[in-house]
Amino acid sequence: MSSKQIKNIEERLLSDNYYILNRVTFDYLMPNGKWVNQMREVYDRGDGAGILLYNKEKKTVVLTKQFRMPTFMNGNKDGVLIEITAGMLDKDNPEACIIRETEEEVGYRLKEVKKVYEAYSSPGVMTEKMHFFVGEYSEDMKVNEGGGLDSEHEDIEVLELPFQKAIEMLNTGQIEDTRTIVLLQYAQIHKLLE
Repeated sequence: MSSKQIKNIEERLLSDNYYILNRVTFDYLMPNGKWVNQMREVYDRGDGAGILLYNKEKKTVVLTKQFRMPTFMNGNKDGVLIEITAGMLDKDNPEACIIRETEEEVGYRLKEVKKVYEAYSSPGVMTEKMHFFVGEYSEDMKVNEGGGLDSEHEDIEVLELPFQKAIEMLNTGQIEDTRTIVLLQYAQIHKLLE
């Protein structure tokens, strides 16, 4: 596909309360040579970063547990998800962002992280690209209890779990966050905790 397959792009702002929601109309060239008019609502919340923290010696991972309203509205009975540490870039580079978010959310000050991939979160509706990392942690890196920032009204529970327990939770459906599932599977495939 090239930009020659799209023309007459028009955006109309629907909301900018928290992030930006636009109604986008455009003409799209179909494989049969016909132009069709299409409409999409596009949510722009910026890009983000996430990390799976692991301790090779203890064979543990650090995850978070927090309330997510959209999941509650879609049938998650208590709205709580178990997730990797993650956050919005807020004009930082992805590595600086995830180091900052790790300290804020789970209380570890990381020395280094390894980027493993980047991907679009939900490309049918969001512009967001997530940058994914893994990083080793140890007890001497603990600088606070975590839990998030009061100024952002975060209520984050920090979970340190045996890696095998996290995999069991993934396999039994207790972990439902795609970002977390992918990084746990990455750790399995690449044998990070062996």
